[in-house]
Amino acid sequence: MTYSELYHQVAGVAAALKNAGVTKGDRVVGFVPNMPESIIGMLAATSIGAIWSSCSPDFGIKGILDRFGQTQPKVLFTADGYFFKGKPIDSLVRAGEILQKIPSIEKLVVVPYVSEQPDLTTLPAAILFEDFIEKKAQEIEFVQLPFDHPLYIMYSSGTTGLPKCMVQSAGGVLVHHLKELILHTDLKREDTIFYFTTCGWMMWNWLTSSLAVGATLVLYDGNPFHPGPETLWQMARDEKITVFGTSAGYIAALKNTGVRPGKDFDLAAMKALLSTGSPLSEEDFEFIYAEVKSDLQLASISGGSDLNGCFALGNPMGPVYSGELQCRGLAMKVFAYDESGNPVIGRQGELVCTAPFPSMPIYFWDDEDGSKYHSAYFDEYPGIWTHGDFIEVTERGGVIMYGRSDATLNPGGVRIGTAEIYRILERMEGIEDSVVVGQEWQNDIRVILFVKMRPEYALNDELKNEIRKNIRTNASPRHVPAKIIEAPDIPYTLNMKKVELAVKKMIHGREVKNKDALKNPEALDFFTDIEELKS
Repeated sequence: MTYSELYHQVAGVAAALKNAGVTKGDRVVGFVPNMPESIIGMLAATSIGAIWSSCSPDFGIKGILDRFGQTQPKVLFTADGYFFKGKPIDSLVRAGEILQKIPSIEKLVVVPYVSEQPDLTTLPAAILFEDFIEKKAQEIEFVQLPFDHPLYIMYSSGTTGLPKCMVQSAGGVLVHHLKELILHTDLKREDTIFYFTTCGWMMWNWLTSSLAVGATLVLYDGNPFHPGPETLWQMARDEKITVFGTSAGYIAALKNTGVRPGKDFDLAAMKALLSTGSPLSEEDFEFIYAEVKSDLQLASISGGSDLNGCFALGNPMGPVYSGELQCRGLAMKVFAYDESGNPVIGRQGELVCTAPFPSMPIYFWDDEDGSKYHSAYFDEYPGIWTHGDFIEVTERGGVIMYGRSDATLNPGGVRIGTAEIYRILERMEGIEDSVVVGQEWQNDIRVILFVKMRPEYALNDELKNEIRKNIRTNASPRHVPAKIIEAPDIPYTLNMKKVELAVKKMIHGREVKNKDALKNPEALDFFTDIEELKS
């Protein structure tokens, strides 16, 4: 799709939204795959001053209602379904439930995706995208609004209750994204950028801002290993992708498939590879440079939906060190604070940002006195944004991520980041995945490790001893788990982040309120009433 075609599609949808009674401040939402119509809907809505938010179609109905139900949208965009591993999955049944449960929705705009003529007879408010769009519209009439006019509503993961609805401003998000795309990623008009993401993850919003640079965007929806593990690399070759974005989880999984992208495919065009979602291990750094490309910028990046961007990320002019994010974001006053609130170098601490930044939320939805906003970020160190990550700022200015600080282990009162243990386990043959949590035990905390084994391997005493030895040698004796237990699966959020807190709640017999926020909620069942943890 050319920029001219995109412009005319956006003009038509913007005019149609106006005709449907949408005005500035109204909410327009997408329950959508990562497809052109998702971006068109967002651009059209925001051009007239409406506020956009989106969820991917693999969300369960409760997860959708927990998000859209709080903000009472007027128009809902959806596709008739989506594909997973080649199999079509219906979305219209859930769209019908959304219409029933959220009466503020006056119009449902449906994009045919899994069928040419979806049946809309049971959906009274529904109209096909092609019939909705105002074809005579030629120009986008951009409504003139203040810098801090609301643009997006982003959601927290919602694993501990209703998701937070974080409202971000048009000017703030655009300035922040352009800084990260142009200066930190060296994105230019002639570049082709891809990020493996869904419309429920902030990386979709981030990718979409590449339009402001004039670059070419590649959208992909579905399983990155279907029909085979080489799929995304064939696409990178065919589309001559210059900036390739993915998650640390994808890279870790790719490593075990035997695919060698740099040897199997011509990746001459690629200049940068970006990774986020969780810390990228040193071994994964080495894998990228050995098996993907030796002369690209590998930028491990970290931030969050709260800021719709990064606190630490890449630097196209600087060196890359294994296991480190290259630098803190430009104009982001980021430090690692110790327990006394002092910045430390070369030691682990709490990630804080001591000055405002453009993309911080302007407010939370339904938080009139600002108390939810304040308690989310400013309770730990008064007046200072505390993000909830455990980091180390290195002597050379890089950043090492150690995982969520609310999931930090505290055996004997010593704080340990879970990422340190995961990095060691990722090097071990036979272990497919793992989750580590702290169990309250005899007035202290003991480290409990759950491992998911590869099909052809078993967790025996020999392997347990090897795990303990590796952790003791490469981390410290305090990191060594008191118990190592095999689990059939490891629970993740829909954005592919391990839910250590939910596992911790389950082993203590506490309720996990919002399992719909998980990609595989059934995985949590295993962690209830484990006999081995009673002694």
